[in-house]
Amino acid sequence: MKFQRVSALVKKDLKRLVREPSALFMIILFPIMLTLVFGLAFGGIGGNQSATYQIGLVNNSPPNQNPNWTQHFIGNLTNVGILKITSYADNATAQNDLIQGKISAIIIVPEDFAESCNSYWNAPTDPNLWTNTTLHLYLDSGSIFATQAIAPLIQQTLTTTVYGQQAKSAVTPVQISSPSLVQASKTTAFEFMMPGIFAFASIFLTMIVAQSFTLDRDAGLLRRINVTPTTATEFMSSQAISNMIAAMIQAAVIFAMAFAVGYHPKGDISTVAVAFVLVLVFSLCNVGFGLITATLARSPGAATGIAFLFIMPQMFLGTFVGASLSASAQSVSRFVPSYYVTDALTSLFLRGAPSASSTVMLDLAVTVVVSVGALIVGVVLFKKYGRA
Repeated sequence: MKFQRVSALVKKDLKRLVREPSALFMIILFPIMLTLVFGLAFGGIGGNQSATYQIGLVNNSPPNQNPNWTQHFIGNLTNVGILKITSYADNATAQNDLIQGKISAIIIVPEDFAESCNSYWNAPTDPNLWTNTTLHLYLDSGSIFATQAIAPLIQQTLTTTVYGQQAKSAVTPVQISSPSLVQASKTTAFEFMMPGIFAFASIFLTMIVAQSFTLDRDAGLLRRINVTPTTATEFMSSQAISNMIAAMIQAAVIFAMAFAVGYHPKGDISTVAVAFVLVLVFSLCNVGFGLITATLARSPGAATGIAFLFIMPQMFLGTFVGASLSASAQSVSRFVPSYYVTDALTSLFLRGAPSASSTVMLDLAVTVVVSVGALIVGVVLFKKYGRA
């Protein structure tokens, strides 16, 4: 493979992107409009919905203390249909899972929890005799729904545990720490959407690639390339490189526009670097889908329509749109590659997870495998059926 030929083909593709209004719109202007519109429209906190939340519970009650109150509290939490309780031996392990998005919240039961509950029942009318204590609550700052729904549920369950099912008073010797002082922070709906916007914009490379190849085929360019010394490997490599460059420009534009409307992700320069790697790898997946589309389509118009067979599932199941879908739809979303890009960027930008955390690395690994697989399938099919 001669890199001079690859470089020449890459320059040709980039020049066409610059000179083609529709491609330029999808790569540059569309991300600008998308980020700007969503940034202005969703600057505040959005709504909520019912969902199932994984809750980590760390029980610091001494073994020799009456465990009935703690068990009663855990039982009441379990009875809340949307809460799934997982016990942890220590806070450090629970925090590690929280920052990677494996659980939505952590409840730390203090050592004097049972003593505090008993003090209320020993003197229910005299708060001066109560032993006051605090349950510490940590929330997943990467979930817009968890930050709104979990704290009220925990408070209601705690009140029921201390007072009983018919409790009307909200005064209790056991308090819950404010989540805003711990893990959760005030985050706009736009910030929750931003990880998905990167994937959302990159998805449309499928249509751009499909249209490009069908146009080249209709114009006879592919036939002319076939009679030159340029090999199929050189030609396909140039396509992958040029589209990765387009994806990188697109990601940079989205970052710039996001910062312009007040977006401030967590993490450092390594976080941004990993984000760019994810987007670049994901672009290869969409190049593969574009090649498959070009194989099936016989005209640029048909390529646009067929491309949406790949675009729509990824757009609705794997980007910011998927967060508002049903539990069944969210389970299905794990079968689209854009889900793993959005999930990794959510962990990096919203939860502040380390770049080398297991969740981010797993998402990256899945994205790499799916992208390489899609690209190989696309290349093989197009070489066999689509170049004529």
